[in-house]
Amino acid sequence: MRAAVLMGIGGVEQIEVRDVPEPTTVPGAIKVQVVATSINPIDWKLREGARRPGMPMDLPAVIGRDASGKVVEVGPGVTRFRPGMRVVGLVMGGYGERVVAKDEAWAEVPEELDLIDAAAIPLVTLTGSQLVDESLAPGPVETILVTGALGSVGRTAVFAAKRRRTRVWAGVRRSQKDAAGALEVDGVVALDDEADCRRLPTLDGIADTLGAPTTEKLFDRMRPGGVIASVASDPKGAQERGIVVRHHTAHPDPERLAALMRAVADGVLVIPIAKRLPLAQIREAQQLAEHGAGGKVIVRVSVG
Repeated sequence: MRAAVLMGIGGVEQIEVRDVPEPTTVPGAIKVQVVATSINPIDWKLREGARRPGMPMDLPAVIGRDASGKVVEVGPGVTRFRPGMRVVGLVMGGYGERVVAKDEAWAEVPEELDLIDAAAIPLVTLTGSQLVDESLAPGPVETILVTGALGSVGRTAVFAAKRRRTRVWAGVRRSQKDAAGALEVDGVVALDDEADCRRLPTLDGIADTLGAPTTEKLFDRMRPGGVIASVASDPKGAQERGIVVRHHTAHPDPERLAALMRAVADGVLVIPIAKRLPLAQIREAQQLAEHGAGGKVIVRVSVG
């Protein structure tokens, strides 16, 4: 099969489209003909040499956490899927024409949702939703801030927090404040404006999608015992101020993924798509996403 293969550590020149062996279906898993994948920060971080717990990688490797496509083979013990079903999943190896992943990684794609665009959904929406529901877990009377609220993970975190009837503030850049109004939150703050940050109420928690440099500037706005749930980094000095820090890594959750896809299909949750490119342009796709595309970058892997 054809796949975009990470050959070594470095720039995008380390990615080559070449022929590789097709993965073998194993018990409890399905094999999917991948129609599309999407670019996530973990992709270029792995390319640059980052390592994540639970994500071992021997080079050369086919990376890519998102995949949408059609089931071509079902392993022993799988009852939820059958060949021909349209699915989307949180996987390892989404940059290849075929991918095998456990049953729990996948959810069926609603008929009204474009199969190519569905590739934008798994990692960012599971991350944002789980970040709020599992790591932050605010109550209905609490006030939280979502940093990077107009990013794909941030949008989903806002969506999840609003469903919990939590008071939500959206943290964005000053130039994004008008656009953030569409999120219909309780307040919008420009995180690059110190005077605007002083307007924040006392926060019970922060859903952090940006990293320590941002959250460290917000310690004074948090109550003692407040929680920072982060997918990005570890803010220094939080413990000394009585602030709890919890790190979150997305994990498969088929029921949650199905619900998030339904929210996207219904237009309740919007994950903007900036560009769609073929697999042959995987280097350009990574560069575009890494330098701020303004939405998800989709890569068409094969013809569904």
